[in-house]
Amino acid sequence: MSTTESASNYDGLDKMPIRSLLEGINQEDKTVPEAVEKVIPQIEALVEVIVARLQEGGRLFYIGAGTSGRLGILDASECPPTYGVPHGMVVGLIAGGDSAIRKAVEFAEDDSDQAWLDLQQHQITEKDIVVGIAASGTTPYVVGGLKACREKGITTGCIVCNAGSAVAQQADYPVEPITGPEFVTGSTRMKAGTAQKLVLNMLTTATMIRLGHVKGNKMVDMQLSNNKLVDRGANMLLDELQTTRPEAAALLQKYGSVRAAINAYKKEDKDKHC
Repeated sequence: MSTTESASNYDGLDKMPIRSLLEGINQEDKTVPEAVEKVIPQIEALVEVIVARLQEGGRLFYIGAGTSGRLGILDASECPPTYGVPHGMVVGLIAGGDSAIRKAVEFAEDDSDQAWLDLQQHQITEKDIVVGIAASGTTPYVVGGLKACREKGITTGCIVCNAGSAVAQQADYPVEPITGPEFVTGSTRMKAGTAQKLVLNMLTTATMIRLGHVKGNKMVDMQLSNNKLVDRGANMLLDELQTTRPEAAALLQKYGSVRAAINAYKKEDKDKHC
């Protein structure tokens, strides 16, 4: 039996008071960052190849089912507004299609051929990289998708929470944080899902930094899609350019991004002193 499916360290959950339930969940959750820390070398290797593929004009695809698929879609969907990259640079695919994002599609994850068909809809090529996400490491949708990619010469990676899984066997760059039994037996949306989210955060954050979408510690390419982000952008300009808030706001409105505003301001300032 896989460790993610093994019996919980706790019993009699249905008779526990709420405080005990919450404390137990919290105790289990504390083990997740330690599991991720142990596989940082694996994560590093995967980030390096993702950066290389994206620098060459390739794309990053996530494939998964259920919670794992939803986490991949979440991570992919947050890259454009956070880092200003095109929507097609990081793509999340879920077994059962977009309707499965909100409502489970029965047996969709059991189709070992569908992931490759889904990837073909995006005209996938050898320039791209595909990362399979599966807590158990046995999901046929993910196993089949990665296997097809390897047969076509497409680089593969994975995030799984059991050692020596079928998914990892089809990954050139496996990441395997072993999170152990869940608080509720088999409920891998809990510790395993948290570990996968942490790894996904690391993958795209490190990648986008290496691709130049962060200056210092600021998201200078973020999309200014609401008042909070416009205000954040203005604060970045205040910090970087030592200008006034009205001028910072005017620069953002004129140039549309923090990076463009900084570059234009510095160019104008340089021209004045030439």
